[in-house]
Amino acid sequence: MKIVIAGAGSVGCSISRELISHGHRVVLIDRSPEAMRIASVPEADWHLADAGDIDVLTEAGVGDCDVMVAATGDDKTNLVVSLLSKTEFGVPQVVARINNPKNEWLFDEAWGVDVSVSTPRIMTSLVEEAVSVGSLVPVFSFHQSGALMHELTLPDDSPVIGELVSEIPLPPHTVLAAILREYRPINPDGDERFERGDELIFLTAKEGEGTLGEIPLIFSPEDDAPAPEELDELLDICDRIAVIYEGRIMKVLNAAETDKQELGLLMAGIGAAEKSPADGEAEA
Repeated sequence: MKIVIAGAGSVGCSISRELISHGHRVVLIDRSPEAMRIASVPEADWHLADAGDIDVLTEAGVGDCDVMVAATGDDKTNLVVSLLSKTEFGVPQVVARINNPKNEWLFDEAWGVDVSVSTPRIMTSLVEEAVSVGSLVPVFSFHQSGALMHELTLPDDSPVIGELVSEIPLPPHTVLAAILREYRPINPDGDERFERGDELIFLTAKEGEGTLGEIPLIFSPEDDAPAPEELDELLDICDRIAVIYEGRIMKVLNAAETDKQELGLLMAGIGAAEKSPADGEAEA
């Protein structure tokens, strides 16, 4: 996924590092020479220019990006970048940073803004959530308890569509906290049924982190995700297993030293991807 970020300050760089760690391609634009700390995010494509200039946006490749993030420290600039990205380039998803809460009312569809947020971690989650269907997206972590909040948008061909919430078992220590449907929160009681496009919000206790990878397997189409018994078969017949997520090798594992939980997490994109020689790391 290609993401263009206007603003290479602390917020923009923080978002860039997280998105790159998730395997996305990032382009950074900033007009300040002092902001050109290329070594802080060397994997990004940097542009020293004014993101409010339509020619600069064209050169940065905004026309073929999936998401534009307006993350400068100036609300006027963020609004201009958002409007140009949506009206001139038709960017599918525009995420904008709000610096002054008094300007929040301006950040809406009239200015080309799809999602308006104000913190790096939440922006990262929303950028991914805007284009990720069927994938488990981290949203928030509770520091004291260690509990985790994740979001998953049901794909149109999910096997659970039409099923009662009470009939779908979840991994231990995980609960379905809410369903977002047409921008409305719904209490997921036992009589509620899953529908296409539902956004599912999960809460997982710290001790359940190892089973997070099972959640996409439950809600993804059968053709897209191996069933648990298929993972058992892989572990039985293979010596080594390479897990690939969105075109990147997440990890190469010895079958005798791993389990379904670790495989599931890596299949969901949770865990550090291994660098290949092409990424600049030579093999021993």
